[in-house]
Amino acid sequence: MKTKAVRLYGKEELRLEEFSLPPIGDDEILAKVVSDSICMSSYKAAHQGAAHKRIPDNVKDHPVIIGHEFSGEIVEVGRNWRHKFSPGQKYSIQPAIYYPEGPVGILSAPGYSYPHIGGDATYVIIPKDVLVQDCLLVYDGPGFYPASLAEPLSCVIGAMHANYHTTPGSYLHQMEIVQGGKMAILAGVGPMGLAAINYVVNRGDRKPSLLVVTDIDHSRLDRAALLFPVEWAREKGIRLEYLHTGETADPVAALRELTEGTGYDDVFVFAPVPAVIEQGDAILAHDGCLNFFAGPSDPAFSARLNFYNVHYAYTHIVGTSGGNNDDMVEALSCMSMGLDPAGLVTHIGGLNAVIETTLHLPEIPGGKKLIYTHKNLPLTPLNEFSEKGKSDPLFRELARIIDKTKGLWSVEAETYLLANAPEI
Repeated sequence: MKTKAVRLYGKEELRLEEFSLPPIGDDEILAKVVSDSICMSSYKAAHQGAAHKRIPDNVKDHPVIIGHEFSGEIVEVGRNWRHKFSPGQKYSIQPAIYYPEGPVGILSAPGYSYPHIGGDATYVIIPKDVLVQDCLLVYDGPGFYPASLAEPLSCVIGAMHANYHTTPGSYLHQMEIVQGGKMAILAGVGPMGLAAINYVVNRGDRKPSLLVVTDIDHSRLDRAALLFPVEWAREKGIRLEYLHTGETADPVAALRELTEGTGYDDVFVFAPVPAVIEQGDAILAHDGCLNFFAGPSDPAFSARLNFYNVHYAYTHIVGTSGGNNDDMVEALSCMSMGLDPAGLVTHIGGLNAVIETTLHLPEIPGGKKLIYTHKNLPLTPLNEFSEKGKSDPLFRELARIIDKTKGLWSVEAETYLLANAPEI
């Protein structure tokens, strides 16, 4: 089986290549990749090369396929896994496999560490490392892009589950956000912040009574409010507030005022900016938990915290990187039950667009860049479909389809693209 894939050879050295995959073994699965969502983590890996903790030291001579937010269909199943998987099943991958026998040990991950599996490819071999960790997950929901976006949603889910609170006089930690509490998501209208808003409000078993979302970008806040209106959250029992902190003289005072001075039980920081972290620390309530969600690329990154409050107000900080298997299963379940992550998607493209998109991801505005790996398409913002449609019938029809969903990507749009877009 031949595959086309984007492979990493070193710092900023990505190549789109065609090569043959070896025959699968008894403990492997051959799979078709349909969609991959490009993550900022791939940008970091591409710019760090072998210095990245998940990239093998010998990547120059043994390149790896990049991309880890992907979905597709199973093509062929090795003998030892036919009791569990079948050709034709749709799948998603939990990339954080934490497998000590992988190429870089416990931090090994598809999309970083392996020569034959990664999301930016047409076909891949799913190795034993993934299978024995139960990290190949069957997806029964509509379309493919929700399964690609299940991985970023699982990161959000993991963060929510990782927060903890205490009981006076006890050293037992109560895991999870506070039921009926007050929550702030700071710098929270990027792709991951939008996923967090969607999950928090739709979640059935536990949710805050107040959710405040901040950012310094008017257009991004306006888009978030359009996708997730305050009325929609109110119907689900949550008071949702959007706050433009860039135009607020005293963001800390404004944030605390929204809680009537009590502060927030759960604060999530979605940007690696010291000022935002310090803002989050300053608005914590007694026993408040600050979750530093955004992963910095600078190993020396730091910010100031109020340790008087750590001692006397029991404030504390946690951080999570990725989600675990349970989080991924929950994410796929949410998708199958109707949580549509389409609001995260702002661009679509083909495999040919991966290299430029990955290397310049922070410079490209908007949310998730969704790649259809068997297609040859420029990276195109959804809001430019109508203009491109004046000369391109493919985009003319895609614009007509997404008009039905207020400009959001959809399963109908995906189905049309897969049937009509040019092959790579």
